[in-house]
Amino acid sequence: MATRTIYHTRCNSFPLPSRQHPLAIEVNEHLNRLRAFEATSTSSSSISHKLNGFQDLYDCVDKLLQLPLSQQALAQEQHKEWVDELLDGSLRLLDLCSTAKDIVLQTKESSNELQSVLRRRKSGEIELVREVRKYLTSRKVVKKTIHKALGNLKAIQRKRIFSPSEDHEMKAIVSMLQEVEAVTSSMFDYLLSLISGSKPGSWSLVSKLLHHKKIACEEAGREVKEFEKVDAALKFFAVQKMSKSENITSVEMQNQLKDLELCIQDLEDGLECLFRCMIKARVSLLNILTL
Repeated sequence: MATRTIYHTRCNSFPLPSRQHPLAIEVNEHLNRLRAFEATSTSSSSISHKLNGFQDLYDCVDKLLQLPLSQQALAQEQHKEWVDELLDGSLRLLDLCSTAKDIVLQTKESSNELQSVLRRRKSGEIELVREVRKYLTSRKVVKKTIHKALGNLKAIQRKRIFSPSEDHEMKAIVSMLQEVEAVTSSMFDYLLSLISGSKPGSWSLVSKLLHHKKIACEEAGREVKEFEKVDAALKFFAVQKMSKSENITSVEMQNQLKDLELCIQDLEDGLECLFRCMIKARVSLLNILTL
């Protein structure tokens, strides 16, 4: 019986295998869905759905790494360098995910404190303005953290090389895992940019990597723009003089903060689940080194 090939890579630098393992096909299907979803999404919960898609992708990758055929290919001593690179990449992605989780949590805490002040009828003008400025200061810290994280992300995106090995199975596995890494890093780039209020443009990298031309960044990040909306509203509130329209402004602020709260909860849940899936896949890769 012929040995099944793990992955049918799209790279043209070496001969393509003719057969695929079902799990490799499933990985490709997940990638295809993520590409299609990015192009056609119009739902306000698109980022949350995208995170769910990445959870499914990493669950599938974890299963693929537990296949004897995958383990045999990666466990060979001459391939240790490539496994180490994949491990380094997965660690950097976990750091990014952890940073995103911390940023969302920090924003959630600041938002909750501000909502608490707005709900208290006895809160005076001075206390409210102070809490608004406190929130905006927290956001500045968040944006600095994001800027640093996006800088570190470049280290991941530079490592886009294929194994020079003549082992077709090794080439196939490394190519697949590098593509998963590339798509994940671009997703975090996109997500962090939106949370910081930056203009999203990093999904163009996914377009080049995955041969996809139309990227609907605006629709895919609609709900994350709640961060930007709240920032703008609070900046305006912090500098304007209190007037008869104060109550209306406060109500509008509360509504926007409630929308932001829902967005944050979705992101918090999605990032936590994705983090666990990524850890599982990394552990499976680490276990291969002990074989």
